[in-house]
Amino acid sequence: MKSSHLREKSLDDLVELQKSLAHDIFQNRLKNFTNRLDDTSSIRKTRRDLARVITLLRERAIAANPVAPAVSDAPQKVASGGAKLKKKGAVRGPGRGEARASAARAKKNEAKP
Repeated sequence: MKSSHLREKSLDDLVELQKSLAHDIFQNRLKNFTNRLDDTSSIRKTRRDLARVITLLRERAIAANPVAPAVSDAPQKVASGGAKLKKKGAVRGPGRGEARASAARAKKNEAKP
């Protein structure tokens, strides 16, 4: 489905098309899971068509309600964020593999007389 064809459609048609494409994606995924879908590329095509429709709806919503950018005389603060960064794992502790390895070492050490 080309976006030039979609741009010609009305807002109501686009909303209805969005609902039907979302339903088609669900049906195609269900058929693919049960091995009844012949053309698996239809999932990807439908997903992209849905994205096109959502994009057009968003464009029309923005065009209908233009928002003026906020103008301020006060200088804006820029956060450096460097002081707030933490090392990976500092909050949570060891990862899954490290926990398993340490448990295996502890079990091995217990077995020794």
